[in-house]
Amino acid sequence: MNDFMNVIQLLVSVLLVVIILVQVKEGGGGLFGSASSTVRTRRGMDKTLYQITIFLAISFVVISIISVRVG
Repeated sequence: MNDFMNVIQLLVSVLLVVIILVQVKEGGGGLFGSASSTVRTRRGMDKTLYQITIFLAISFVVISIISVRVG
């Protein structure tokens, strides 16, 4: 069971990193984007990626807690 949880945690963490790097900020790429002080609303794909990021982050924390409790 612990090995299964470790594999799931690894997959969630890799997906989380990929989704974060795919997100593009205004004025540059996601990984090396420049900081911007403008505020804008999320629309379309940007909103979907943002929601997936939140879901994966919460999933990662929950899986980590379960892994510690079970193992």
